Amino acid sequence: MENSRCSLNGSPSGKGLSVEIEKHSGFCGGVIRAIGTAERYLKENGGTLYSLGAIVHNEAELHRLQGIGLVSIGMDVLLRMDGRSAKTSPLLIRAHGEPPSTYSLAEKLGIEVIDCTCPVVLRLQQNIKEAFQRLKPHGGQIIIFGKIGHAEVLGLVGQTDGEALVVEDIPMLKGFIAEGRIDREKPLAVFSQTTKSPSEYSEICAILKAWAKVEPEIHDTICSQVASRHSELSSFAEEHDVIVFVTGTDSSNGKVLSNLCRNHNPRTWNVTSPEEIDPSWFNPGERVGICGATSTPRWLLDEVAAAVTSL
Repeated sequence: MENSRCSLNGSPSGKGLSVEIEKHSGFCGGVIRAIGTAERYLKENGGTLYSLGAIVHNEAELHRLQGIGLVSIGMDVLLRMDGRSAKTSPLLIRAHGEPPSTYSLAEKLGIEVIDCTCPVVLRLQQNIKEAFQRLKPHGGQIIIFGKIGHAEVLGLVGQTDGEALVVEDIPMLKGFIAEGRIDREKPLAVFSQTTKSPSEYSEICAILKAWAKVEPEIHDTICSQVASRHSELSSFAEEHDVIVFVTGTDSSNGKVLSNLCRNHNPRTWNVTSPEEIDPSWFNPGERVGICGATSTPRWLLDEVAAAVTSL
């Protein structure tokens, strides 16, 4: 799962495209850790390993992992499990993390937990929990910039007994302010989902700082690995004639990063597999950049690059 920057010269019989894979594209550290843990467990124990939710938001990688015994289940299935199920498979908590209620339920059902929550997410959960306990006696609020319903965000909101206010974008924030759902007279603590856009988060924080009567606590909680990719991808998109962005359809990070590429290069195309590549996207001799989300496996980036090279 190692990431590296490489160039693939186009096939002489094809369009002569110059193809380059962006050096930092592919799994982030948290996803590498979770998938590696699942692979080791299945290699050593065989059988089945249950993952609460998709371990990674990429259909091709999920299909590969399913082939070696990893089965994604939802909360509805977990509620029907008991200690007897645990003899067949423990429960893997993916890198996105879970709210405290999930751990309590697993303990109640007698199910062993393999916790693969990303360390960055774990620290964020703890910081939100501490801020909530500190602000609640004063009527304060926790604001989380993130995608409503996203697995990581559900785990973050769970640290506040469900009381945190999730803001998806600037129009939503302005709507909440207009509706009086945020009290400008009370203390605020602002956090971000780890994979969100740093620039958009800065705008949201600036709006709250200018509006609130009490200086809000602003926490820098976007993963540094994710944040650094924004400037790198911006340059990468501008350096190439065409960008092919490889991502799963459900990847929140994929949507953010592919939109970033598209802002810097309108000729950005999203694909989930090599089969979706359209030869009409490319002109002879062009420079093509291949990149992907933190949930995109390196092997899939290689396959897409090879498919473009062979055109």
